[in-house]
Amino acid sequence: MNSQRPLMFLLLVLYVFSPTLFNWMINPDGAWYRPYIIWMLVIVIAYVIQNRRQRHDI
Repeated sequence: MNSQRPLMFLLLVLYVFSPTLFNWMINPDGAWYRPYIIWMLVIVIAYVIQNRRQRHDI
């Protein structure tokens, strides 16, 4: 359970701030690349978690 604690915290933070992030992302006056920033962060976080998990499994 200790290895999942950062992931659970991240999910909680995303749940709390999801309305603000969604409004920021779909704002018509914003830049066109805003949704891609969110997806890039998701991919980087998933890579880091996967990389850390592989090191501990060896």
